[in-house]
Amino acid sequence: MRAVLYVLTTMFVIGLAFWAYRENYATQKALSDTDDLRHEIREAHSRLAVLRAEWAYLNRPDRLRDLAEMNFDRLGLLPLHPDQFGAIDQVGFPPLPDLPVFDITEGVDVSTMEASE
Repeated sequence: MRAVLYVLTTMFVIGLAFWAYRENYATQKALSDTDDLRHEIREAHSRLAVLRAEWAYLNRPDRLRDLAEMNFDRLGLLPLHPDQFGAIDQVGFPPLPDLPVFDITEGVDVSTMEASE
């Protein structure tokens, strides 16, 4: 009986060692994947910072003014003035279309209708 107990205990210890070995490598892989994701996020943030800097550089008011002046013949762009802006109540929205009014107080009998596929 003791021999069986020793064999079962040994098998249990070997099983625990195998489980711990697999968990260790799974944890190391998860940590490695996390580091890779963090690295990708840092690279994306740096690319985003560069793109924002390029956008700010391309949208400089003096550059846009020069571009508008160079392309005035083609585009006809003029500088904006404060008196060109208005309030929302000055906007002429199109009238709303007349929608049919449905009377939903009476039910509709669909028990005699055929199902369509």
